[in-house]
Formats: sequence, C-alpha cells, structure tokens
Amino acid sequence: MPVRHRRYFLKAKESKDLLDKASQRFKVDLELIFGDKAEVEAIETEFAEIILINGKPSIIKIGEEIYPALTFKEFIDLAPKAVVDMGAVPYVCKGANVMAPGIRNFHGDFRKGDLVFVVDEKHRKAIALGEALYDVDEAKNVRQGIVIKNLHFVGDRTWNVLKELLPKS
Repeated sequence: MPVRHRRYFLKAKESKDLLDKASQRFKVDLELIFGDKAEVEAIETEFAEIILINGKPSIIKIGEEIYPALTFKEFIDLAPKAVVDMGAVPYVCKGANVMAPGIRNFHGDFRKGDLVFVVDEKHRKAIALGEALYDVDEAKNVRQGIVIKNLHFVGDRTWNVLKELLPKS
C-alpha cells in the first residue's frame, strides 16, 4: 500500500520565491522553461519536499537546499554532464561519489560547487546528480579521487517517490 504524503499548492509569492532561488542555484531561468504562470505544488515526505511544476516532478527540497530532480528532463538537457563508463554505473546508482577513473568525458561548462548530472556512456540517461568538486578544466586533468559528490541518484529514497509520481507508460 503506497504511503500517503501531504500535497498542496504553493501561494503565488512562495512559488515565485522558490523558482527564483532555483533559477539562481541551477543557473537557468526556469520561467523560460515553465512560463510566468507556473503552477507549483509541494509533496511533503518524511525526508524531503518534492516540488511539482505544472504537474511534473522538477525540484527536490531538503531543508534549505534545492536540487533538480532526475526526472526534470527540460533542465537535464541544458545542464552540464559527466559521462561515466558502464563499470561505474552500479556504484553511482548505490550512492557512491563519482571517481575520476570512471569518467569518460564532460559536456558543458561548470565551476566548483555547480550541479552536474551524471549520465551513462551507453544510453546517456541521467543516473545521478552531483556537486562538482573542481572547475571543468581542472576536472579534465584529475586522474584519481572524487570529482563529483553524489547528491541524488537512481534508487535513492527520493527517486522511489518520484517514480510513484511519474505517469505510467
């Protein structure tokens, strides 16, 4: 039996403030993606808030931190990415940080502290979201150690809630 979560629409000012904060953190104008009259809905879980924009799970809020959800395709298409080899996939999908030897290449520009999606080399599907520990030019030269800190990955608690919200295809 699915767990029930509190679900409600945000007021216009709360929506605007959240979208402004997310636009700054994600470094993209979300109004261009969703329009200026986006309907913003929150689903409270015991560990995070899932934010739906126009009915799509788009943002994860944990405390004061906000992250794009792995289901936020419109943002994933625009965001910087680290492509990992297939050997790294099972580890990243269990929450491991992204290590230099598993990275094949990077797409897009990012700075230390920016959000970076991790995609597998075969299907180019987003398997994790992380925080860059280096600028992209530095990251290209790192040969060992952690390059991206894993924040949200396929299979985590948030992902499992997101899967319940997605339309069945």
